[in-house]
Amino acid sequence: MGQQKKLRKAVFPVAGLGTRFLPATKAVPKEMLTVVDKPVIQYVVDEAAEAGIEHFVFITGRGKGVIEDYFDIQFELEQTLKARNKNAELTLLSGLLPVAGSASFTRQQEPLGLGHAVWCSRDIVGQEPFALLLPDMIMRGDKGCMKGMVELYNKTGGNIVAVEECAPDQAHKYGIVGVGEALEGGFKITEMVEKPAKGTAPSNFFINGRYILQPEIFKILETQERGAGNEIQLTDGMLKLAKHQDFAGYHFKGDTYDCGAKDGFILANVAFAIEREDIRSQIEEPLKAILAALK
Repeated sequence: MGQQKKLRKAVFPVAGLGTRFLPATKAVPKEMLTVVDKPVIQYVVDEAAEAGIEHFVFITGRGKGVIEDYFDIQFELEQTLKARNKNAELTLLSGLLPVAGSASFTRQQEPLGLGHAVWCSRDIVGQEPFALLLPDMIMRGDKGCMKGMVELYNKTGGNIVAVEECAPDQAHKYGIVGVGEALEGGFKITEMVEKPAKGTAPSNFFINGRYILQPEIFKILETQERGAGNEIQLTDGMLKLAKHQDFAGYHFKGDTYDCGAKDGFILANVAFAIEREDIRSQIEEPLKAILAALK
């Protein structure tokens, strides 16, 4: 296959209410809850930037203005840090700041599902392929998930979804794909099934919250009927797109933490803290003592 159109933009649907983290999310967007000392959304944006993404598109909602403020200069804070000669902190903040004009924000306005959130980005994305990263999912591995997906996309074109393996008896909880011809780093997808009935799943590979999609998905979502939960489902749109375009699965080999759930959020904090040389020595023994006390 010839050279693919470069992937430049990524979409981050951050309009969710985060009800599983009430009362904290009454005042703080769930994407701004911290894993160690960085907001969850920062990890996801970093993953996209590592993959070469140049433009970051955030689909927001009411009460999410703090996300927009986070990705902007905070003049008063920086002046205070300068006055106190906090140069390391200033360097850290400047390194996290997107290039001017490289972040866009638009509102979903109504909670009509992931497919609707993606559709809200249509005018900003335009007629280009784009990455979609669910902001609750934090991943770590030898290679960033989106970086591996971009490498596969550059070889195959079309649409890419990242997949991981689950226990076969848990497949009914996920969106599952059928496995076709092997590709370097993944495989061609033969089918996609959302939460298949027990014993009917075509494989144990589930979609983990990372996508590369062609812009034709927008036209499909524009007229997409509401599905499960009375929402516009992205999976329904992808199934229609798959009738005309190829889909491939990128097999991500690493750890994924669902920070939209309390257990995943806590595990992410522990896992990323243990990796930090400046923190590990202070928490390793206390963590062992806590676990030992449970026996």
